Amino acid sequence: MFALAIFLVGTFGLFGQEQDPLSAVFLLPIGLPWIFILDSIPDPARAWVGAATPLLNLIILVVLCRILGLRRS
Repeated sequence: MFALAIFLVGTFGLFGQEQDPLSAVFLLPIGLPWIFILDSIPDPARAWVGAATPLLNLIILVVLCRILGLRRS
């Protein structure tokens, strides 16, 4: 989520920051596993699914934390 925020701030120059063309470099490792899966999705839906992948990563982390938290109790 923070990488997406850094991308938006750097790309659009929000909050008085200068525009930075390398602001998306933090999103690459986060989205890399999904790139291979997105090849099978039709072209019109790729942009929407690609934009949702950081949210999907967050959901996976929450589910894993809850599962691991239940085992510790």
